Amino acid sequence: MKTVEQKPKYNLNEEEEKKLIVREYRSLMRLLKDKLKPGDKDLIRAAFEMAADAHSSMRRKSGEPYILHPIAVAKICVEEIGLGVRSTICALLHDTVEDTDITLQDIEKEFGPEIAKIVDGLTKISNFIDTTVSQQAENFKKILLTLTDDPRVILIKLADRLNNMRTMDSMKREKQLKISSETVYIFAPLAHRMGLYSIKTEFEDLAMKYLEPDIYKDIARRLAESKRERTRYINEFIKPIREKLEKNHFNFDIYGRPKNIHSIWNKMKKKQVVFEEVYDLFAIRIILDSAPEKEKEECWKVYSLITDEYTPSIERLRDWVSNPKANGYEALHTTVMGPRGKWVEVQIRTKRMNEIAEKGLAAHWKYKEGTASENRFDKWFQQIRETLNNEDPDSVNFLQEFKTSFLTEEIYVYTPKGDIKMLPSGSSALDFAFSIHSAIGVKTIGAKVNHKLVPISHKLSSGDQVEIITSNKQNPSEDWLKFVVTAKAKAKVKEALKEEKKKVADEGKYTLQRKLEGMGVTMYQGNIEAVAQFYKLHSNLELFYQIAIKNIDLRELKEFKVFGDRLEAPSPVKPQEQKQESAHAHTPTPAKDAELVIFGESSDKIMYNLANCCKPIPGDDVFGFVTTGKGLTIHRTNCPNAAKLMANYGHRVVKTKWAKNKEISFLTGVKIIGIDDVGMVSRITNLISGELKINISALTIEATEGVFEGNIKVFVHDKEELDHLVNKLLEVGGIESVERYDTEDLPK
Repeated sequence: MKTVEQKPKYNLNEEEEKKLIVREYRSLMRLLKDKLKPGDKDLIRAAFEMAADAHSSMRRKSGEPYILHPIAVAKICVEEIGLGVRSTICALLHDTVEDTDITLQDIEKEFGPEIAKIVDGLTKISNFIDTTVSQQAENFKKILLTLTDDPRVILIKLADRLNNMRTMDSMKREKQLKISSETVYIFAPLAHRMGLYSIKTEFEDLAMKYLEPDIYKDIARRLAESKRERTRYINEFIKPIREKLEKNHFNFDIYGRPKNIHSIWNKMKKKQVVFEEVYDLFAIRIILDSAPEKEKEECWKVYSLITDEYTPSIERLRDWVSNPKANGYEALHTTVMGPRGKWVEVQIRTKRMNEIAEKGLAAHWKYKEGTASENRFDKWFQQIRETLNNEDPDSVNFLQEFKTSFLTEEIYVYTPKGDIKMLPSGSSALDFAFSIHSAIGVKTIGAKVNHKLVPISHKLSSGDQVEIITSNKQNPSEDWLKFVVTAKAKAKVKEALKEEKKKVADEGKYTLQRKLEGMGVTMYQGNIEAVAQFYKLHSNLELFYQIAIKNIDLRELKEFKVFGDRLEAPSPVKPQEQKQESAHAHTPTPAKDAELVIFGESSDKIMYNLANCCKPIPGDDVFGFVTTGKGLTIHRTNCPNAAKLMANYGHRVVKTKWAKNKEISFLTGVKIIGIDDVGMVSRITNLISGELKINISALTIEATEGVFEGNIKVFVHDKEELDHLVNKLLEVGGIESVERYDTEDLPK
């Protein structure tokens, strides 16, 4: 398994350590210089001494004194997030309650209830990761309640996670994978939603460094190699714009903006292009010093000057000045054609907008130590509160639903009167109906989008105007849950379905009561539970409902024994499908597969299945996942489902590596794009089957207007053999790109 390069071993003596700790503490105090009020220095000193004393015997995995971590977290809070004195105290103390003998009462006594409450919130977050799924969902809700109460908890947690990600080199590989997956799955979207763009992008880059080390290093190397050339080009691009801005008397800063590795990789995958073709590798930012009343006007004037000089791509204009994002982000983005046919992304912001883009929520939130409040966050927190109150506390899907509802990009849609509603991307007309009012949502039968009639499942786009059509005869159905994405809509639909189920179940309850009375026993709880257990049903409601819809006809009650007023069930019924399922679940995996993987430190050979979603082959970076009913499944660490599995079910992830065994071939595939030319198919097949002696399982090639796209399924022994095949195919004249073909429709 590949490892990320390690830092040199830590080897400072006690005296050097003390000097390092003092140096870091002084550096923190310098950052706080402008925020200190009388008495603040003493409070911070007291927090530092309490933390240093509590953590004095503790070391990080790297060997460093543990106290360096809380100081580093506090520095991120101040310098990169824009928090102040109270947040600094909380950051210094954030691990004390969880890891040392200090209690919340000690902290409250020394620093007051406000700081104790934030430290309590941070302790709960630390405990939520390594638990079972339902407990994880419950703890995550506690975090969100704390977030809506005091967002500093989440901001400090983001700083804590950022420092952990920056200093993860000394950890074991499986721990790096797990933490990286959680980061990319929940913490990066949370940072994005809080408006902390630089932290979000750093999270993504650092996670990629561990999850996909080879690709990360490759893109980093290419960026480093092309840096001089890109700088030269950006300077050439900026020159005429700078002259125009100076001529029009703007007060401004203009500079090239580095692109992050993760976003480059995403664009390469999404658009299926090579590194050189990612159009906004070249990006610049213009920051204007504008008076508040002139901000919008001056941003558009600058846009006009730029598009006079360079031709814009109309579909790439993003106007977040007129319509800021829900997290407060404001800017104008455009992509223009620069010299020598290269696309350049241009961002236009004012100083105020830039501070919001850099500091996000902290630039908005009305702290005692902060600036003015921001209405959009208030609305967002209100929506979260509503969802938490409605949501079933045991929902294992809670984390996923929270992500879909609250951490995705937003779209803006309009009511018939022109009011704006913000919804998550992917929302349906029915989500819109529930966002207006639950009573409207449950009675929705259709909608008019831009005056055209559409079904309630219709996906909305930004700028749509939506009118909801209702009927008192309408009732929610199970199908609705397939196309609503907002947590509010899902919760309300489930609630309505439960109510509907209760009405139907009443009839079943009456039927059961008559049957029991006919047997001479009463309808008391113990008897109902005995019947429910006999039919393998988890609740009384489910039992009554199944009786009402005639799935259960109660004929088996004849086999029950009656003891006075009490029923005793015979041996339970086993439904046919359950038998089939368990038989299928225990079908042994062929023994030959067991030759390939070694688990844990003991190097035991274990039975497993290969995941169909990513088709791993020997040499891939992989992990094992314990599935319910199917034993162990092997996934690639860059599988589309990996982040979700590792973040949500960390306790079921097993350390995995390949044994050296070339006896078995694995089915995988490559996608080829190139120029449609006579003899191309025979050149490809001669290379694969003839020269490389690789067995082809299936080959499809489609050509359109001079370009062909081919999908070839092949049997290879390991990743090394696949990489060699890809490189040899790229040498064939006319082939433009070759990439591994990862889809679920490869044969199982």
